[in-house]
Amino acid sequence: MLEIVDIQEHDKVDWYEKEPCRGQIYCLSLVTYGKCVYWVNEQKQIIEKGEMLLIPAHLAYYGKSIPTMMHTKLVIYFRVQQADLELSILHQAEPLRLKLGCYDLIHEKLKVIILQWTEHTPYYELMTQTLLMQLLIEVSREYDQKLISADKHQLVDMMKHYIQRNYNHRITKEQLGEVIERTPNYAANLFKSVTNQTISDYVHHQRMKRAVYMLTESQLTIAEISEFLGYRDLSYFYRVFKRMMGTVPSELMQDRPPIL
Repeated sequence: MLEIVDIQEHDKVDWYEKEPCRGQIYCLSLVTYGKCVYWVNEQKQIIEKGEMLLIPAHLAYYGKSIPTMMHTKLVIYFRVQQADLELSILHQAEPLRLKLGCYDLIHEKLKVIILQWTEHTPYYELMTQTLLMQLLIEVSREYDQKLISADKHQLVDMMKHYIQRNYNHRITKEQLGEVIERTPNYAANLFKSVTNQTISDYVHHQRMKRAVYMLTESQLTIAEISEFLGYRDLSYFYRVFKRMMGTVPSELMQDRPPIL
C-alpha cells in the first residue's frame, strides 16, 4: 500500500525546500512550466517542463528556484508500506529523472489527485492512493521500456503540437505521418509507444480540456461548444465527456461567472 503524506503545488520564483532524510518518504515532482534545481547526493539536477524527478525515500535533498525564473510543478510526498511492491521505479538507489512520453496522462492524474486531496471528497484517501498507484504503474511501464530517444521525443512533440493547433478538426495518422515525414503506421505506433495514448485518445483529451474551459468561462451552449470542438453528434460529445471527465457537461456550467 501507499500512504500519501502531503501534496503541494508550486508556482514561485523564490521556492526553496530542504528535506532531510526522515520517515522514509519519497518525493515525486513533475515540472509543468519552466525549470528548477534539486540537489540530491551532492548531484545537481535541473528539472524542466515535462520532466519528472522521483527521489528515493532514503536520500536527503534540497531544491530551489533558478534566480528570476518562474516555474510551476506538482509534488507528492508518499510512503511505501509494502517493501515487496514490485514497481521498478521504487527500487532505485539513485534519484530517477525522466522526460515522460506519458506526460499528459501523468499530469492529469496528478491534478485529479490534488483536487481529491484538497477538497476531501468522500473516500478521498482511498481514491488518491489508487490514482497514485496507477500513476506509478504508468511511469514504471515507460521506464521498463528503457529511455525513449531524443529523436522520438522530438517527432512525438511535433505531432502533439499539430494536434494542439488542429484539435477541433478531424486528425488522421496520414496527416501526422506527413507532419513527421514518416509512414502513417509508423506515426501511429510511435505516438502510442511514447505517450501510451492513441492519436484518437490524445485528440479527445485536448478537446475535453478546451471543453472544460468553455463550459465554465464562456456563455456558449453545450451544443455550440460541441460543434466548435468538432463533435457533430451532441450525444457523442456527452458520452466522451462523461467517460473522460467523470461528470456531465451541464454540471460544469454551474461554475460560470455571472453575466454583467
